[in-house]
This record gives sequence, structure tokens and C-alpha cells, in this order.
Amino acid sequence: MGKYYGLAVVVGVALLLSTGQCNVNCKGVDGHPGQAGGKGRDGLPGQKGAKGEPALMDNNVVDAATLVTLRGNIGTRGPQGPMGPKGYRGVLGAPGNPGPPGQPGPDGQSINHNDGSSQQGKVAFSVIRTTSTYPPYNKALTYQETAVNTPAPGHFDLGNGYFTCREPGVYYFVFHAVAKASMCLRIASEALGQDKVGFCNYNKNVDQVLSGSTVLQLTATQRVWLESFYDMQTDTDRRDNRDKKIIFSGFLIFPNSD
Repeated sequence: MGKYYGLAVVVGVALLLSTGQCNVNCKGVDGHPGQAGGKGRDGLPGQKGAKGEPALMDNNVVDAATLVTLRGNIGTRGPQGPMGPKGYRGVLGAPGNPGPPGQPGPDGQSINHNDGSSQQGKVAFSVIRTTSTYPPYNKALTYQETAVNTPAPGHFDLGNGYFTCREPGVYYFVFHAVAKASMCLRIASEALGQDKVGFCNYNKNVDQVLSGSTVLQLTATQRVWLESFYDMQTDTDRRDNRDKKIIFSGFLIFPNSD
């Protein structure tokens, strides 16, 4: 009887296992996603932290950026420091636009005097010494030829070598000399007194040119002349009789205003 009971148990277990086994093709149903939970409450703000110390650099120097944040009140103005050296000159800028033309100037004034003569204010001379003798010292040179002596009859006296001012004003005088001997010449005038304008040329037996000029303010009757003077010339120079040529000229630049 006992063995039939055991057989019944085995058969029951087999039936139970065959009944609970799922076919390989069976599939479960997917579950639904759950709902989102509600928003939580904000947390409470924390306490403010304490202010930190300024940042330090090497050698205990405060960082420049930190100093900006720690700027204090503006102090009183200090005294002006010494002026620095002059800077370099800058680059020249572009030229500006031309300005508008100016207004016409006033009419010029005639240099003619009340007598209406067209020769007034036109004074000039140029005379030539062609003699080969050496010019005497401290005496007015005389001349043999006239290139210009205006207005007629002229203000230059060819015989005595003097220019006499008849038209007060500012004059220009100049001379040129060509010689093989050493020579010193000067422009003399009563307007200069003892302050004569001298020029020298020390020659070595070749043709050389000596020249000089000056501007003088002359009044009526004052004279101007050219003369030789002693400097370092020798007796041989003074006895020289080779060809020489001296040209003395002058003209009125502008007359005195009335």
C-alpha cells in the first residue's frame, strides 16, 4: 500500500510541473511608467562668509588688481613735479588745404619827386680804370672809361674819382679788380668816416680777381670813392706796371621817403 502512495505522489508532482511550464512563445505585458513626483521645497540660504584678506605678491607687495578693489578716498593734490625732458619731434603732418586768396594790397607810391622828373630815383654808375700803373695809397682812384653814369650829366666825376650823392637814399656799391700783383682796395665814404670797407688779395704772378661790396645810407653831398691801402704789399708790387683793370659801380636801391 505504501508503494502505491509514493507512486501517486510522483505522478502528482509531474502533473504539476507540466501544468506550470510556459510555452516558449508566450510574452508578458510591459508595465506603465510611473508619475513624476512633486517639486521639493527650496533650501534655506546659507550664512554670509567673512571677508578674506588681500592677496599678497612676493616681498609682501599688494597685487595691483587687489588695490583697485580696495580704492580709498581721493587725497589732496600734491605739488607739481619737475618738468621732464623734451620729447622727440613728431612726424610732419599732411599739408593743409590752400587758404582763400587775400585782399588786393594798396596802390604803390611813385618814387618821383614833386618836380615830376622821370629821372628822379634812377641813379647808377659804372666806371673802368684801365691804366697799368699801381693805384696810389689812400687816394681816390681815377678812371679812364665810363660804362654808365645816369642821370645826365651823372653823379660820378670821372676826373677825380668821386661819386657825389644828389638823391638821398640807400645805395649799393661794388668793385672788381684783375691784376698779377698783390692789391688792397677799400670803399671809402664820408658816410663811413674811418670805418672803411677793405679787401685784399695776395697774388703769385697770376691773374686774380679781387672784389668787394657794401650798402650805404647817404645824404645829399656825401661822397663815395675807391682807394688803395697798404697792408702787406712790397715795393715790387707798387712798381708793378703790368696790365690791370678795376671796375667801380654803384646804384640807388631806393630813395629816402619824404
